Amino acid sequence: MTALALVLVTLAGVPDTERESAAARLVSAGTRYALSALGPVTVSAAHFIAALIFLHTLPRAAFGEFSFLIIVSAFCLSFCGALFAPPIARDAGRPDGMAEAERHTLFKANAAFTAVAAVAVSLLLFFGGADPLLASIFGLYGGTMSARWFARCWTYADGGAARVLASDLAYSGTVTVGLFGLLFLHRVTVWSAAVALLIASSAGLAAFHRAFWRQQLQGIIVGRLKPFLLTWRELSSWAVLGVAMSEATVNAHAYLVTFISGPHAFALLAIGTLLMRPVSLVLAALPDMERPLMSRMIREGKTAGAFRIVKEFRTAAGAIWLGAVLLAGVLLLWFPSLIVKREYPLAEVAVVVSISAAIMALRAVRTPEAVLLQAASEFRKLAGVGIWSGFISLGMTFMLLMMFGPLAALCGILTGDIVATERTFALWRIWKAEHA
Repeated sequence: MTALALVLVTLAGVPDTERESAAARLVSAGTRYALSALGPVTVSAAHFIAALIFLHTLPRAAFGEFSFLIIVSAFCLSFCGALFAPPIARDAGRPDGMAEAERHTLFKANAAFTAVAAVAVSLLLFFGGADPLLASIFGLYGGTMSARWFARCWTYADGGAARVLASDLAYSGTVTVGLFGLLFLHRVTVWSAAVALLIASSAGLAAFHRAFWRQQLQGIIVGRLKPFLLTWRELSSWAVLGVAMSEATVNAHAYLVTFISGPHAFALLAIGTLLMRPVSLVLAALPDMERPLMSRMIREGKTAGAFRIVKEFRTAAGAIWLGAVLLAGVLLLWFPSLIVKREYPLAEVAVVVSISAAIMALRAVRTPEAVLLQAASEFRKLAGVGIWSGFISLGMTFMLLMMFGPLAALCGILTGDIVATERTFALWRIWKAEHA
């Protein structure tokens, strides 16, 4: 590995005197990103396999329901990260660590959020057309996945990257084995698939250490929610607002198309989401690892180190995006039957994938800077970016949907992402000039 790194830095034109240190940094960054990206990539692969199975075995409307479930669940994960990652990163980075009362409060708040997420997912899927009991199972899945995301954030900050990877592997492995088992037995139905996802999310949650569960139980029993209101006012409220408006920027089409045109219409758009899923998962997972590092470096005055992490982050995100685009191209050109049934026009699928790839490229470009601004506690300014881009996405998506249909509605999302990227870089340039 070191020899390869030396070759790469030599080809990059690094001076002789700096090659060994540059190679060491490259190996360190590569190892860090490989470990942190492996879990999300396996989860993405499991979701990809699941989507292919659903695509070929379930009716189009049912496939649209599952695709909508994945998007709604991902929003819960983002919401969870915005709610808990900032206080975890701030308090865990203190020299004396986090106070016991603060820890109990966070775990109590996590339990409350898990319950709220479960109810919210159930209601959204019910109003999206799912059977009430099926929507309840989907809700339990969403709540369990939210609890697992809190556990990931906490364990990352506690230095347990290997345990996080174990959870990701447990979830993805259970999803894959369970669905292949159902496929082999010819028992893939909406109900059996929903139960399989719920079991997998529970397996991923169970993979965390007993110490985590002990703290969670203590938090439920003795924790108090009231102190979290101060954290909400100081940190989380603006981060949550930013996430909510970013969700409007990112997935307005999913909600509008599903509620207005139905899951049957959303199924076509979901194919683009499916093929770009590795990028979105990595962009959601990497900040949990990088944000605490950036926060510590900024606090210690090592802004050059924080800027270096931004570059490494973008390189990793760009590599994942390129791999996803190449995979999508190969599948569409040579193996279209794997992802496209006859009822899905191939030309329309290609347009959806192209627009989705452009959207993901913009997100991969701006996310590293956005994470650094989060580490610098610039949540209010980032929320302003989300508000502008969110309203533009909602307005454009609704207008295009009503005038031209679901396919054109994706361009509303692209417009919102262009605005979000430009505004994020404007904030980044101002902050960098003030702190460089």
